Amino acid sequence: MKKVYVLLEELVTIPSPTGYTNKIMGWVTTYLKELDYEIEHTNKGSLLIKLPGENTTQARLLTAHVDTLGAMVKEVKSDGRLKLTKVGGFIWNSVENETCTIHTRDGKEYSGTILMHQSSVHVYTKSGQTERSDDTIEVRLDEVVTSRQDTENLGIAVGDFVSFAPRFTKTASGFIKSRHLDDKVSVALLLTLAETLQGKKLPVDTYFYISTNEEIGYGGNSSIPAKVQEYLAVDMGALGDGQSSDEYTVSICAKDGSGPYHYEFTSHLINLAKENDIPYKVDIYPYYASDASAAVSAGVDVKHALCGAGIESSHAYERTHEKSITATYQLLEKYCLSPLV
Repeated sequence: MKKVYVLLEELVTIPSPTGYTNKIMGWVTTYLKELDYEIEHTNKGSLLIKLPGENTTQARLLTAHVDTLGAMVKEVKSDGRLKLTKVGGFIWNSVENETCTIHTRDGKEYSGTILMHQSSVHVYTKSGQTERSDDTIEVRLDEVVTSRQDTENLGIAVGDFVSFAPRFTKTASGFIKSRHLDDKVSVALLLTLAETLQGKKLPVDTYFYISTNEEIGYGGNSSIPAKVQEYLAVDMGALGDGQSSDEYTVSICAKDGSGPYHYEFTSHLINLAKENDIPYKVDIYPYYASDASAAVSAGVDVKHALCGAGIESSHAYERTHEKSITATYQLLEKYCLSPLV
């Protein structure tokens, strides 16, 4: 499993907010080409990887998304600082005081910090009471700028993407802390699994789909081969009060905000976990949707299910444990070697 963590650290350090994923998809493509699989690029920028099976008339598909949360420049302010608009669903408090990178359309990169405008308590006595919002959060550039013109002279403009520093850490106790574990843990797992399954007899043709628009709701709902009967989204398990998932097991979702997942397919995952002594939890995510639910909503005729590692503080500075990653990997491997439901 050491390979997973090497891949994960590499993946989280490549900026990939939704809409700005060419660089990371180039990296993933290069990695997969070394494994000599058949690869298809979709017009949306996603990747479809085919792992051949004994039965070529039926197929299953597993997906993970490489796009992350981020932002875009909404306005260059008169003092040279930047106002932002969110890409994906998060709260400003979760990225306040985080280092960021501005990516210009001519290929330049500039560092900055995401701050409240009224950040200094020595000047703004009520800064702690001020709502964090699009109007009060800004980027302080690490450049000598004091005016809009100064910033624009750097090549920074409205519509430029902004990525957040991941701050990847793996502790001696087995915890992994980083931004963008959603869903780069799953991407690292699928890449590792693709290598493991080379030369193994899979029961049916199996596709791995690396999508690029999940955080805005439509990452994996097209370009799905017609023979695919089962669609498994590999994404995070959301943790918090009232949830059964944790950081030490694989989370199997029975229902999310889109509705229940396919009963027999979900039961198949649960039974595989039971039969192989894989630690798991069944859970319901009330404010959540996946690429699998997006595909079903779009009218794709598949059985759909969802599982993944348990991620603490989702869409903030996230954390999981190697036990959860291992359990998720074990379930995915057993699933790929099992018959269709």
